[in-house]
Amino acid sequence: MSKFELKLPKMGESVAEATITSWLKEIGDTIDLDEPIVEVATDKVDSEVPSEVEGILVEILYQVDEVVEVGQTIAIIEIEGNVEIPTETKEEIVVNVPTVESVKTDLKKEEKVIVDRSSTSGKFYSPLVKNIAKAEGVSMEELEAIIGSGKDQRVTKNDILAYIKNKGSKETILSESVQARKENSKPKVKVPVSIGSGDEVIEMTRMGKLISKHMVDSVQTSAHVQSFVEVDVTNIVKWRNKVKDEFFKREGEKITFTPIFMEAVAKAIRDYPLMNISVDGDRIVKKKDINLGMAAALVDGNLIVPVIKNADQLSLVGMTKAVNELARKSRAGELNPDDIQGGTFTVTNVGSFGSITGTPIINQPQVGILALGSIRKLPAVIETPNGDFIGIRHKMIISHSYDHRVVNGALGSLFAKRIAEYLEAWDINANY
Repeated sequence: MSKFELKLPKMGESVAEATITSWLKEIGDTIDLDEPIVEVATDKVDSEVPSEVEGILVEILYQVDEVVEVGQTIAIIEIEGNVEIPTETKEEIVVNVPTVESVKTDLKKEEKVIVDRSSTSGKFYSPLVKNIAKAEGVSMEELEAIIGSGKDQRVTKNDILAYIKNKGSKETILSESVQARKENSKPKVKVPVSIGSGDEVIEMTRMGKLISKHMVDSVQTSAHVQSFVEVDVTNIVKWRNKVKDEFFKREGEKITFTPIFMEAVAKAIRDYPLMNISVDGDRIVKKKDINLGMAAALVDGNLIVPVIKNADQLSLVGMTKAVNELARKSRAGELNPDDIQGGTFTVTNVGSFGSITGTPIINQPQVGILALGSIRKLPAVIETPNGDFIGIRHKMIISHSYDHRVVNGALGSLFAKRIAEYLEAWDINANY
């Protein structure tokens, strides 16, 4: 038996250190080759560090929230035999390199390879993946175009072997064109921010950092397109004004416009189920349940998205209670993990902040988000059998942001129009 030192790998250009955020394994656990052991965070990306060997984790040298420099040993793994893994950027080594044929025949052949651990995009690749790529003639350019199945699309051993097997065939899946990869891999110039003597520097909160990363990732993932529809909600306004006092006495809940709008969204999703999907690589996952996310403000000004489960199965009373309870828990900081999981489509009410409309960013891995604008009294043309005339109506604009990779303009627009149709058809004499 011998001991292997697991070191913090290079996480990208100009990244000199990382913070330990979570250990995925405990002392005494068995470790498989290329299995993630620890999660780390840098100022650029959060990622997992996989094991370069098989063995047993016997020592953890850094705890959660501690900062580690690149190249420092973070854990000790006990292994069988003597295995020496180089830590230099480029080094000539002798390793057992699995090829496609060796996987098929369950044999291994010893090859002498040059390991190049540099990555122009800053993505991390395990030594095993890099060695296989080198041995099989896969360039770094090709490697960086492979969609990985690991966290944050990290390329695993199975991914590189599958790519080699299908190389040159129509089944080969690339994340985007090589030219686009080249453009994305170009180093981005950080514009310096000048700080004056009277300026105040405020450190972003952990949640603020997560939200920031989530928004940037969404914009880089989805092709955002918007459709806008003006809706006449006069009947809804009049109906709510008529029943709100009685509703409160009977149900013990205040009825706002939000549950009415959420009910219309749930109905529209039933009519257009291809808005209730997620994208998984080259596959589309059509969701069975309609779980509506409802963007809500926290006391610190950040937004969180609690989820109304099976929204299409709720009555208006049930929807009102669900909306009010999630809003209350959000304000009180009492949301539990289950309250914010499993959303399939999101609604955000930008009108509550005085905005006429907005272009919200999609909440990944969903493909659509609806923004509700403020309700305003506006002059409008009213058509009657006796001719047209100008009257005062309550109007609002709904904005539908959708992922143009999988939702075309027709679907995105028709979905928003269907929501408007449900709202405009509201029966002013309806019971609840």
